[in-house]
Amino acid sequence: MAMVFIPSLMQELSDGKDRVTVEGRTVRQIIEALESTYPGFKDRLIDQSRIKPNIAVAIDGEITPLGLIGKVSETSEVHFLPAISGGAQFGSPDNKFHPTKLSNWVIIFLLQLSF
Repeated sequence: MAMVFIPSLMQELSDGKDRVTVEGRTVRQIIEALESTYPGFKDRLIDQSRIKPNIAVAIDGEITPLGLIGKVSETSEVHFLPAISGGAQFGSPDNKFHPTKLSNWVIIFLLQLSF
C-alpha cells in the first residue's frame, strides 16, 4: 500500500495522523481510498474532477503534472502539498502566485519534509 503524508492543515480529517497507508494505483484511487476512510479529503483536494489549483501532488519525491491520473505503486510515497499564500513569483506581470512554477513547489515540499 502507498504511504500518504498528510499536510498539517488536513490532519484533523485523518484523526491527527501525519501519514496513512492506502491502496490505489493512481492519484484518483488514492484520494478515493482516503475519502472512504477519512471523509472530507475529496472536498479539500478535488475541484470539478481535477486536483485543486492550490494543491500539488508529489509521488516518490517528484511533483507530478498528471493530476488524478498520476501513477502510484505499492511502495510509493504520496504528498499533497498546499500552496502557501502571501508571496509572488518574481517577474510575474500580474504579481500573483503561480503554482505551476516548480521553484514554489520545491520550497513547499522541502518545508513539508522538514517537519
